Formats: sequence, structure tokens, C-alpha cells
Amino acid sequence: MKVGDNIEDFEFYAYQKGDFVKGRLSDYSGKWVVLFFYPEDFTFVCPTEIRAFAKHHKDFESENSAILAASTDAVHSHKSWFERDLPEVEFPVISDSSHNLSEQFNVLQDDGRAQRGTFIIDPKGFLRYMVVSDNNVGRSVEETLRVLKALKTGELCPIEWKPGEKTLGAD
Repeated sequence: MKVGDNIEDFEFYAYQKGDFVKGRLSDYSGKWVVLFFYPEDFTFVCPTEIRAFAKHHKDFESENSAILAASTDAVHSHKSWFERDLPEVEFPVISDSSHNLSEQFNVLQDDGRAQRGTFIIDPKGFLRYMVVSDNNVGRSVEETLRVLKALKTGELCPIEWKPGEKTLGAD
């Protein structure tokens, strides 16, 4: 998989705010989707990122985007962990215990855990951004939001571009 590829529709089973839900990527047609993988439940770095995504959830929604989290843990593990430690999270947390989604996005490790990967999919289903990093280092949710906003301009955006600043294509 590479940036520019059309992402094949996929089904998922997830935990979301007290419920188990089924969904598909195509349920978000017409929206930007920020899909992020994290290694596993009940860890140390992962909750810092998940809380940051939860803190910025409304910011992402205001950009016509949806957040989907995913790990290879079972949906019941998500329920236990999120109800105990992360009750503020409102977005779906996908259980990829089959490893199909982690394989599709090329983040599955030999130990069966997902790497720390962030993917932005545009409203037409094309992958527009991807970053996969070492599991020991958390990602920047604010940078993910900045990149989403930059992609939405449809323009060339220079380094450190921020909303309200000129793009390279603007007069």
C-alpha cells in the first residue's frame, strides 16, 4: 500500500462508548477518515495518544472527518480497558484480532501486534497520508490534524504550514 492507492472497503467490529458495533469504511463515504493503529491495550504510550485523539475529536469532526482507532486486541479487551481507563473516548476502536486490517495497511508485526501507524483517507477512498513509527514513540495528534487541514486545501503547502497561512498555490 502506498499514498495515492484506493483503499479497498473493509468491515470492522469495534468497541464504541459502551457498545460493540459493526461498520465498514464505506460508512464514512464523503468524509475524511483518520485511521490510527496502536500496538495494544493496557500499555503506557498508547493511552497518551488515544487521549489526545479524544481531546481533539471535535476538531476532527469539524473538518468533516472521522477517527477510527485499531489494534489487534479483542473487542472485549477494548471494552475492559476503555471503560476503566479511557471513558472519554467516543470514536470506534476496531478489534483487528484477525490481523486482516493490520496486514492490509502493512503494520502487522511478527509478534501479532500492530505498529504505530497513522493513515488519512480522503472522501473518495484514496490514501493521502501515512506515517508508521517505532512503537516506543507516540505520534503528534496536532500534526495529524494540521496535515488533514493541509490536504483539504488541495494546494501545495510548505513546511510548517498552518491554517490561515498562504499556500504555495495561493495568490
